[in-house]
Amino acid sequence: MIDKKCNGVVYEGAVTHRRFKPVTHRLKYNVFSFLLDLEGLDRFSSGLRFFSRNKFNLFSFLDRDFGGGGKEDVAVYIRNVLRDAGIDAGGRILLLCYPRMLGYAFNPLSVYYCYDGNDRLAAMIYEVRNTFGGKHSYLMPVKENAEQINQATAKLFHVSPFIDMNMRYHFSLSRPGDDISVFIQTADQEGPLLNAAFTGDGSQITDRKLISLFFRYPLMTFKVIFGIHWEAIKLLAKGLRLRPGAPTPKTPVTLVTETSDHLPKAA
Repeated sequence: MIDKKCNGVVYEGAVTHRRFKPVTHRLKYNVFSFLLDLEGLDRFSSGLRFFSRNKFNLFSFLDRDFGGGGKEDVAVYIRNVLRDAGIDAGGRILLLCYPRMLGYAFNPLSVYYCYDGNDRLAAMIYEVRNTFGGKHSYLMPVKENAEQINQATAKLFHVSPFIDMNMRYHFSLSRPGDDISVFIQTADQEGPLLNAAFTGDGSQITDRKLISLFFRYPLMTFKVIFGIHWEAIKLLAKGLRLRPGAPTPKTPVTLVTETSDHLPKAA
């Protein structure tokens, strides 16, 4: 059982994608993700030899990789975003992400779980990156105190060059615990186009666990970006062609109020 007061959890599992149209395609990669309490990072990293904040190590977390992308403390940035949106989130801020390994990481999606002062989940932030250097975040209040988080939004940011812009994202996530699941469906007006998911089992991050991760998932963060391009080559070989993109939204964060939705059924 993972202690709520634990500042760092690693979830080991797999990322899967299933495309339904206009061609079918599947992928599965074994990966791990860290769940970090952003305001406990300094205390957490000080107790580890192989994990550091804002400096090189076997594993590291750099504030500039997230949030506003500058030197600002990520927790401070997120609290300012929540305050500007009128959301009461004075409790923990947990971030699910890939850490840097040997100084490198690429996070297609970083997920923030934002709690209020009563430790009730108040909002989710989905921070999305593309391989062209762009980034955009969707901020969604959580209105229901259910175990499963179901939310949806129109797609506003160009990500995959094989997917049009006129899409909707449907998110379905479990709350962080001994295990975790993150499911995202991309759909058009006719139904689902792509299902993407991460599921993993959690354990506390220790130096022994970090060494184990390093050898069990060698150069994993480098493989993430390689895998993205390798799967793109496969899609091109199947006949898919590049789709027109769109400018990055002028504001870095979009507040989405349509936070509950039902997933359309896959064909």
